[in-house]
Amino acid sequence: MADFSACEEAVRRSDPDRYFSALFAPAGKRGFLCALYALNVELARVAETAREPMLAEIRLAWWRETVEGARVGRPRDHDVARALAETLAANDLPQELFDRMIAARSFDASPDSFADMAALEEYADATSGNLMRLAARMLGETLDELAREAGIAFALAGLLRSVPFHAARGKRFIPEALLSEAAAAARSHLGAARKLAMPAAALPVFLPAALVPLYLKRNDPPLWRRQLVFLRASVSGRL
Repeated sequence: MADFSACEEAVRRSDPDRYFSALFAPAGKRGFLCALYALNVELARVAETAREPMLAEIRLAWWRETVEGARVGRPRDHDVARALAETLAANDLPQELFDRMIAARSFDASPDSFADMAALEEYADATSGNLMRLAARMLGETLDELAREAGIAFALAGLLRSVPFHAARGKRFIPEALLSEAAAAARSHLGAARKLAMPAAALPVFLPAALVPLYLKRNDPPLWRRQLVFLRASVSGRL
């Protein structure tokens, strides 16, 4: 339980949107979701702690091997690794989705920007989209197309929000010329997600995408506004 508690705290601190969305899941699934989200937090931190692309690749390889070890019941001595071992033992989660999610993070530590929207959307799907695919499977659903649309929408809104932060680090994920197009694409993907069937049981996985319109209006809305969006979406069963 201590490992899962550590994961929950890490997600609550670093990714509150996914933390609060996980609270809408059945109690027996929340720890598993937070273990997955804690892994995502660790992957997102790689570029912040390893500015050189080679060092980032080494750390990403470490996490790839960590997931593989957890899968066969040999976790490393790390809270996330131990929680993942229990999560993978209890849930059928394809290694391929983890691999794609980890591989995409190589871009974070590179000096590059995305050349066009197609490349940006591919990255958003590989990271946020695959995270939603894995989380949906934990709740007994395979909703890959919904994960693509909702995942891209949420990731684009997040990248737009973090433009000043990344610029301060000398990294520009979205070139200036693509900012307006990225915002329009976030709205478009959210609209596409809303047209797809979403079982009520899967709502906690996709709740973060309900925040996209709010984030496109306000860069840093207060927590109570975000929680209100979640509450409305949970009552209506719609993003």
